[in-house]
Amino acid sequence: MHFSIATLALALASTVSAHSHLYRVAINGDNQPDGRKVYIRSPPNNDPVKDLSSPNLVCNVNGGKAVPSFVKASGGDTVTFEWYHNTPGDDIIDLSHKGPIITWIAQYTTGNGVGPIWSKIAEEGFSSGKWAVERLVANKGRIDVKLPAGLAAGKYLVRQEIIAHHESDKTFDTTPARGAQFYPVCVQFEVSGGSGSVVPNQGFDFNTGYKYTDKGIHFNLYQAFSSYTIPGPAVFSGNGGGGANPGSGSGTTISATGTATTETGAPTGGAPTGGQPTGQPTGQPTGQPTGNPNPNPNPIPVPNPVPTTLQTKRRPTVTKTVTVRPTGGCKGGHKGGHN
Repeated sequence: MHFSIATLALALASTVSAHSHLYRVAINGDNQPDGRKVYIRSPPNNDPVKDLSSPNLVCNVNGGKAVPSFVKASGGDTVTFEWYHNTPGDDIIDLSHKGPIITWIAQYTTGNGVGPIWSKIAEEGFSSGKWAVERLVANKGRIDVKLPAGLAAGKYLVRQEIIAHHESDKTFDTTPARGAQFYPVCVQFEVSGGSGSVVPNQGFDFNTGYKYTDKGIHFNLYQAFSSYTIPGPAVFSGNGGGGANPGSGSGTTISATGTATTETGAPTGGAPTGGQPTGQPTGQPTGQPTGNPNPNPNPIPVPNPVPTTLQTKRRPTVTKTVTVRPTGGCKGGHKGGHN
C-alpha cells in the first residue's frame, strides 16, 4: 500500500486532534487571560503520559519549569479549567477518550512536583451513563472545581488530569503500545484572604501511589461494567480532614445502585461538575505576589497573579451498566509517540 505526503499529514493532524491542552482558568466566573506558560506549566505538545514511573506523570513535560505568574484566589473560590485540542474553543478532546477528571493540590514548589505532597480536592468519573470527559466536551471544555474553604493562605500548585481509557484494557508495563493515557497539567496559584489554616496533608505520590493493577487505571471500556473506581485516595475535605494517604484505588466507586462509596463502603461526597464561566478576560498580571507556604531558598520573581475566585457543583451519583463498542482508539496513532 502506498501513502502520499498528504495522506500522512492528514493522519498526523488527526492524531493531534485526539488529545487536549489547558488554555486558561476562570475564578468565580471571571475568565483569566491565556495562561499557557504564564501561570500554567504547559507541556510542549498534547501527547499523553502512560509510564507510571515517569516524573512527567505529575505535571507533564516541562512540569519542573516554574512560570512567571500566579492566579490569585481565596479558599472556597470556584476555579473553572478550560481545555482545548488545537485551538481554544474547538472540539476539546476526541470522545473516544472516555474517562475521569481528577484535581489535586500541593504546596508550591519550583520543582516538578514528584513526591508525597499531593491531596485530591475533586473528582468526577462515570455517572448517569456519562463520563467526565463527555461532560467536559458538552460544556465546551470547561469544568468547575471548588478550592477547599479552609485553605491556608500561600502559594500552591493545582494539578488537573484527564485519564483516557480507550486503550486501558491493557497496561503500559506489559503492552507499551496501549495503556491508560494521562493528560496532567499544573497551574500556579496564590491563595490569600480569609482565615483558613488548613494545609492539604494526604501526602499522595503519583509515581508510587498509582499502580497498573488499580481498578481505575487497568479498565476495559469495551466490556459491560456496573461501577468505576476513581484512582487515588478519597477527596480531601479541606477542613482538616482527608487523613493520611489511603493508597490508590480507594477513591470513589459509583455502583449500579447509584451509591458513591469508598473501597471501605463509606459514603462520599459527589464530584464537581463542569460549569460555564461568565465574565470577560482580564489583563496580564502585574506586580509582585507575596506569601509562600513552601519556603524556597531561591524563589523566582513573579509578577502579581491575576485576581481569582472559585465554586463547584456536586455531581449526580447515579450510574448505569453500560456496554461500549471499541471505536478504534486514537486516530492515526500519536504524533511523536507516547511519553
